[in-house]
Amino acid sequence: MSMRKVTCGFIPLTDAAPLIVAHEVGFAREEGLHLSLQKAPSWSTLRERLAVGTLDAAHMLAPLPIAMSMGLGGGMTVPLMVPSVLSVNGTVIGVSTNLAERLAGATLGDPWALGQALVGASGNKPLRVGVPFPYSTHTELLQHWTAAVHDKQPDELQVRTVPPPLMAEALRCEEIDMFVVGEPWGSLVVESGVGELILPGAAIWSFAPEKVLAMRAETIESDHDLVYRLVRALWGAGRWLANSSNRMIASEILSHEDYLGISAEIIERALRGTLAADLKGRTLSHPALIEFHKGAASFPWRSQAIWIARRIAARNGIGIAEADQIARACFRPDFYRKALSPLSADLPGASEKIEGFLTERTAVASRDGTLFLGPDNFFDGQIFDFA
Repeated sequence: MSMRKVTCGFIPLTDAAPLIVAHEVGFAREEGLHLSLQKAPSWSTLRERLAVGTLDAAHMLAPLPIAMSMGLGGGMTVPLMVPSVLSVNGTVIGVSTNLAERLAGATLGDPWALGQALVGASGNKPLRVGVPFPYSTHTELLQHWTAAVHDKQPDELQVRTVPPPLMAEALRCEEIDMFVVGEPWGSLVVESGVGELILPGAAIWSFAPEKVLAMRAETIESDHDLVYRLVRALWGAGRWLANSSNRMIASEILSHEDYLGISAEIIERALRGTLAADLKGRTLSHPALIEFHKGAASFPWRSQAIWIARRIAARNGIGIAEADQIARACFRPDFYRKALSPLSADLPGASEKIEGFLTERTAVASRDGTLFLGPDNFFDGQIFDFA
């Protein structure tokens, strides 16, 4: 079989695993693809490389393709499409060691208790929060959390953009007091001794789309076969990652210098679902700390895209109808379904759902009638019905 080269960009994060595993374990090769994986130093760099066409596809923050399609991508209006989600959850929230001391008594992992404690602990100074990028699930989770706990986002909250590898240094230099970041960078903050973890992102929204496979709309529309093969390779990699017996091998692969370049032991913590919250022995756990496959984790739900799009639109003066139209054009379950139709994948019968409704594992209508979705509830009980 002749191999087709596909250039894919990624940021060194645990949730880049499906792309890396697809290449290293052979799922891409089975589809006749040679993945040329290119590490990028920041989300803005990755965004620009995809926009100008030096990348065929990219591991990308779930809200970023929507923002770029809205013309909010750094001055570039580049329609992007998402034929597959790469990961669900995987974000952590942490604070500096000084702020952690002032939160003593608040229950670790409890968004209500910690949210209230942060208000009291901040004193008269604004809380400076580092996030990897303005258009990110990190930002949306942070804003949803603070708005629910305080009725509105407090004026004293200052959100700053900090690339994930620089989060620990920003804490050390006292440029930020708090951070929201994807693994393994939260764990590396703890290892450095400058911060502690207080909350997994999944405690705010239990099934939040985190990273997606993004491609230019013109690429997808002109080469359906490439999209189908790439989606199948990533689906196979996600299923492989969901097998706990592969956890150690996956961690070793990701630890390679070409990828994350850090200890396999630290990477495995996220895959296992239990992180070291501090250097005192406390842990932070969640049953779905990060997901690649279970509960249709890679399915590009249009309702999730609409939730994201409406929030971005509200902050940028864009109407709901336009936001919904862009969201539906961006997240593409039709390509996902067509790609996986030859396989044994049991796919959801719908492409949109009420977000936040499920509080326990639930059987849903699907192609083969065997699909269960996990909880997707928001911590404050919000229900998002886009209709």
